[in-house]
Amino acid sequence: MDKLNLRNFQEAGQAVLQFLHQRFGFNLWMITRVEGKDWIVLQSEDHGYDIHPGQVFHWADSFCSHMVLGKGPKIAPRSEDIPLYASAPINQLVNIKSYIGQPLINEDGSLFGTLCAIDPLPKSENIAQDIIMIELFGDLLSKILQADLRQNQQIRLHERLQLEASSDVLTGLYNRRAWERLLITEEERCKHYGVSAAIFFIDINDLKKVNDNLGHVAGDQIIRQAANVLRNNLRSNDIVARLGGDEFVVLSVETNQDEAEILFKRLMAAFKEVQISIAIGFAIRHPSQGLVEAAAQADQNMYIHKRQMKMLSL
Repeated sequence: MDKLNLRNFQEAGQAVLQFLHQRFGFNLWMITRVEGKDWIVLQSEDHGYDIHPGQVFHWADSFCSHMVLGKGPKIAPRSEDIPLYASAPINQLVNIKSYIGQPLINEDGSLFGTLCAIDPLPKSENIAQDIIMIELFGDLLSKILQADLRQNQQIRLHERLQLEASSDVLTGLYNRRAWERLLITEEERCKHYGVSAAIFFIDINDLKKVNDNLGHVAGDQIIRQAANVLRNNLRSNDIVARLGGDEFVVLSVETNQDEAEILFKRLMAAFKEVQISIAIGFAIRHPSQGLVEAAAQADQNMYIHKRQMKMLSL
């Protein structure tokens, strides 16, 4: 490799994987993300395993899950000689006889994922002498990742400012068109960095009755009040939009299942406090699918919640 491209995490990662493959000859090099129980492939340099970005494995099944805890070596020329590696369930899926792994670290010191390699043949014990090189590349990628994520916050802010004109007249929230555009850009971020995200669909119950009995002025006031509840209970980098009528949608970025459940309860309590009856459905983006599929599931879950509420009121 003549020149290492360090412009961003994606390009630097590809260059590092290509260089390490040329240097060490392992059939598969990967950059991965750990998200809960999932081990997500973000980038790969594959020469025989048929492992591609977007594939998801169980984190606990991997060699890397032991390596990051210090229970297994970062370089194992003969992985079968390491009991934890030899018994790891990942061996049932792929043929591994040698292994290299290095943690990738977030800015706060938590685990982001790993830089790792596997090969179907044992390697020379001499590769263990190159541990410093592997650690340096891991540190380099971690720092580029941290800079990339910080820059993404600024890019995200710029994107939101550009779409301010695409707002709902009644509430000032994003409209459907802005929502669809922002969903596309956030999906690309999810793919590049393996981050989780939650989508919420919120529907105001019985708004038609309010419009029919009290007039549209009263109905509009409830819609504006609902928009304010959402603004006051979400983070600044979350996306809130009104799709039309009585329906709102939220994209809560970098949110996992547990955090989404907490947000669900907080929103239900906040709307109850202002005496607005709502139905909410949410879904978590799965790495093998995407935000569009999560949105469809959240919408479906919202209607399930609405039916459950109606049954309870009978």
